[in-house]
Amino acid sequence: MKKILVPTDFSDQAENALKVAAQLAKTHNAEIFLLHLIEMPLHEVDAMSSQSDLPEAMFFMKLAHKRFKSILRKRYLNDITVHETVDFNEIFKGIFHNCKKFNIDLVVMGSNGVSGLREMLIGSNTEKVVRTSEIPVLVVKKEHESFNVSNFVFASDFKDESKETYKKAIAFAKNFNAKLHLLTVNTPNKFMPSEETNERMKAFVESSNFKNYTLNTYNDVTIEKGIMNFSESINADLIGMSTHGRQGISHFFNGSISEDLVNHAKRPVVTFKI
Repeated sequence: MKKILVPTDFSDQAENALKVAAQLAKTHNAEIFLLHLIEMPLHEVDAMSSQSDLPEAMFFMKLAHKRFKSILRKRYLNDITVHETVDFNEIFKGIFHNCKKFNIDLVVMGSNGVSGLREMLIGSNTEKVVRTSEIPVLVVKKEHESFNVSNFVFASDFKDESKETYKKAIAFAKNFNAKLHLLTVNTPNKFMPSEETNERMKAFVESSNFKNYTLNTYNDVTIEKGIMNFSESINADLIGMSTHGRQGISHFFNGSISEDLVNHAKRPVVTFKI
C-alpha cells in the first residue's frame, strides 16, 4: 500500500476520508493522491488554449487549487507526500483513469450515508466506483481519530470465483494485524443448513495459510441486514465484500446490495474486485 487515491469535493465527508488516508500513509510510508473532479466535457476543456474560451473551467480550476493549498496546511498531513490533481471527467471515470495513471493501490472515499458524498459521490456514482474499481475501495462514514482494524468481517458466498478477493482481504487484514471473520448470511429465500455453509467455508479457506479467522453463519431477513447485524454483534471495525464488475455484487450479492451496504452500514466498508 504505497499509493492512496482520495477523491475530494472539499466537504467534511471527503476530509474524513483524507484523515483516514493520512493515517494509512504514515503507517505504510505511502503517498496520497488528492483528486478533485470537475464534470465538464473533455472536448470543451481542450479548447482552453485561449483561456478566455472557458472562463468557468478556469474559475473552477483556480478555486480547486486554492482549496488544495488550504488542505495541505492541515497538521495531519505533515510529513506525508501529497499530490494534487484536478481532472475534467465524470466521477467514476475520472477515478478509474487516475488509478491507472498513478498505479494506485487503494481508493479511500468519504460518504455521509444514504445520499453518498455530497455533490460528488452520490447515488449511482458511489455504486459505480465501488462496482467498477479494479483496486480496493475503502468507504469511510465518519471521522476516525484513530483508524484501527481489529475485527474485520468478510462476507461472501464462498464460491471459487471469490478466492482471489479473499486473498486481497487477507492482505488487508495483515496490514492491520486484524482477525478476519468470514461470514455467510442465510435468508428465508436463500437458506442453507449451517453444516453445509461451514463445510463450504472450510473448503474455501484451505487454499490459504492464513489462520487468524473465524467461520460464521448468520440468519436474517436480508443479506444486507445480516451483514450489518452480525458486524454490530462483534463490534467489527471494518466490513469487506467482493464485487463483480458490471454484473454487480458476485452471485452471493445481487441487485443493489453493494450500494445499499456502502450507503447504509455505519462502519467502514472495503470492496475487492473479482
